[in-house]
Amino acid sequence: MSKSLTSASEISAARLQRRRNAERRFKLYGQVAIGIAIGFLALLLISIGTKASSAFSRHMVELTLERPDLATETELSVTEVNLAVRDRLLEIFPDSTTERAARADLFGMTTRLAVLPLRNRLNANRDLAKAPFQARFALSDDLDLYLKNELSQHERIHVGDAGRLAQTGLGRYRLTDAGPDGFVAFQDRIEAMGEARQDILISLSDAWFEFEDVSGAVLILKHLAGPLPAFGEQASAPISATLLNSSGADRNVSSRQIAMLLYLHNRDQISRRFNISLFTNADSTYPELAGTAAALFGSFFTMLITAIFALPVGILAAVYLEEFARNTVLTRAIEVNINNLAAVPSIIFGLLGAAVFLNIFGLPRSVPLVGGLVLGLLVLPTIIIASRAALRSVPPSVRDAALGLGASPTQAVFHHVLPLAAPGILTGAIIAMARALGETAPLLLIGMVAFISEVPASPNDEATVLPVLIYKWFSGAERAWEPMTSAVIVILLVVLVAMNLLAVLVRRRFERRW
Repeated sequence: MSKSLTSASEISAARLQRRRNAERRFKLYGQVAIGIAIGFLALLLISIGTKASSAFSRHMVELTLERPDLATETELSVTEVNLAVRDRLLEIFPDSTTERAARADLFGMTTRLAVLPLRNRLNANRDLAKAPFQARFALSDDLDLYLKNELSQHERIHVGDAGRLAQTGLGRYRLTDAGPDGFVAFQDRIEAMGEARQDILISLSDAWFEFEDVSGAVLILKHLAGPLPAFGEQASAPISATLLNSSGADRNVSSRQIAMLLYLHNRDQISRRFNISLFTNADSTYPELAGTAAALFGSFFTMLITAIFALPVGILAAVYLEEFARNTVLTRAIEVNINNLAAVPSIIFGLLGAAVFLNIFGLPRSVPLVGGLVLGLLVLPTIIIASRAALRSVPPSVRDAALGLGASPTQAVFHHVLPLAAPGILTGAIIAMARALGETAPLLLIGMVAFISEVPASPNDEATVLPVLIYKWFSGAERAWEPMTSAVIVILLVVLVAMNLLAVLVRRRFERRW
């Protein structure tokens, strides 16, 4: 008897131990799954944040302009201001006036529309140009990316303490070491590079040259930027070399432009500033001038129309179905279709909007009014389902007590049940709006992918939204669109996280446990 009891207790203990081990394994599986999810989320955020970080700042070139014709009483054009900027650049780099390629490199440092802010300032303040004034212009996207990503990869080495400079003709110069070493260490470095030699810039005083060849103890150079030193021996003028760590064939930036950048950078005429235009400018064909203002306002107007249309319709429909509708075949069919519509692909709603709002009602394309109505149809099932669940969570005793005190069914619902269900309804509504904010496919079908160069002022103005702007910028050919796209993704994620946090706070603030 004792042996059987002992055997039974051992079996029970072994079974209990197996259950406990199974619980530990299940807990471990859950922790591992959460860790994997958090790891992938962190990897995604780090990847997007790393790419987007450079888009929140940009490099500006600062110039002193003193063109009296800019102080005229007539409205200045972009061309007139551009001519003033180009004249100033030619004054800084006078050697660029005689060579077409040099002028193209010089004028390519800024885009034509980079002078728009200055043009607006001059048109608003005529007295500004009556005296020399400072002006800043955004560098071109290629130069901006070069300064952000590749300037730190330059290696600067000492070549010699002084040298003798002479001209050989055809824009080429000879630089001979004034000391006994004959640039030996530099020549050894050149030989060590072999065939994979990178581009090298030579700086002497304030002048920048491109290294072309070495002949004995003589360096053959091509002048690129900066005032040309006097010929002959350069006393107390150290010679340094800047290894660019790349060749011209692998860059979108020429060696001359790099030399000009370094010359201006050494004179403190290149500065890196917060890219405020990312939030104040509309879309542009130039990445360095593009902004999200049109998309931000377009998203706001689209969400406004969505909320005006979907929230009252969805909440009232949920109240009717949950509190007043009889359990008939028609009611059950409506409930089934609402649940099915919540799972319909969003692009179908875009087709519906294009067919109904554009073709039948003749509403204009690419406007937030149509986009808001389409997204309202998209999130309507979600709002109805969430609102019905919130109403269902209110105990029946609340309804019975209200009816017992003489309230009508309508008063019982709107005065007692609906206020108690409001936290759940608001939570579902905010989550539905967050989903609408992140939708792209329906808006593409109603034309909200158009190029918008002006900030919309009303729901009837042409506009785009943040998700569509991400799609559009991601397809851009220039390298600068990649960090710009990541920056818009960050902005959109911040808005979505804020909306979800708002839903959580509303839920916790007003939620009641029964």
